Amino acid sequence: MGTSADPLAVLGSLPGVAESVESVRKSVDRVYGHRVMRRRSNEITSEAALRGARGSAALSGADWALEEVRRRTDFSGDDESRAVGAALRLTAEAGQLLSIWRQSPLRVLARLHLVAAGVQDDTVGRPRLAGEPVDEPVVELPLPSADEVAGRLEGLSQLIISGSAAPALVTASVVHGELLALRPFGSHNGLVARAAARLVLVGSGLDPKSICPAEAGHAELGRAAYVAALDGYAAGTPEGMAAWIAHCGKAVELGARESTAVCEALQRGAA
Repeated sequence: MGTSADPLAVLGSLPGVAESVESVRKSVDRVYGHRVMRRRSNEITSEAALRGARGSAALSGADWALEEVRRRTDFSGDDESRAVGAALRLTAEAGQLLSIWRQSPLRVLARLHLVAAGVQDDTVGRPRLAGEPVDEPVVELPLPSADEVAGRLEGLSQLIISGSAAPALVTASVVHGELLALRPFGSHNGLVARAAARLVLVGSGLDPKSICPAEAGHAELGRAAYVAALDGYAAGTPEGMAAWIAHCGKAVELGARESTAVCEALQRGAA
């Protein structure tokens, strides 16, 4: 990223990224401008949270139907149930952490991992140490060392604390991609990465009411496309980074489209 004081802004200037940013902005503005949003935005936010959690769990291997997620109350039975439960807990928790994120992102990431894990032991809520295993079956990239994880997490933290002129989509994509590539925790890295990206989109003001569930969009695009786009991010080439940002942008657009459909259903009285 050269010697720029704002490396995220450099990514924003990559070919095709500005077009992705503009397309996302139009999609988000469209759903925020829907007449239903003026009087029923809380319902849209709640439904988007449910759909986002379902999508994030699907990417972590628990691809349940939305109605199954909606009706289930016990999420302790097996690995898939626990993944869905973790996604739902993260969705509920993330909104409480917005005020802390810009000041102490590493503290927020630790909290997100603790919430996702749902248990307390000496490996939860902290970056992994040398030799500790990682359970993240969806991501098959080479695993960075614990020392590299610590250094890159600190760099990511400083980028967030310092702020950037880059569009929210770019920042969210980098947070998402970096956490997936690093897999800093022993488990639940994908769920945490997607929750952190959601924090950026909401906290930046792009999606302040959290009604555009990018996680649902990622699930719709499919795990294979998700992993392929992540490979581009991890390669670190301008083309790969731009492709990852565009992929994340498409996911936000699909999330916005999903909430627009919810608005339309509410308007018809069918939801």
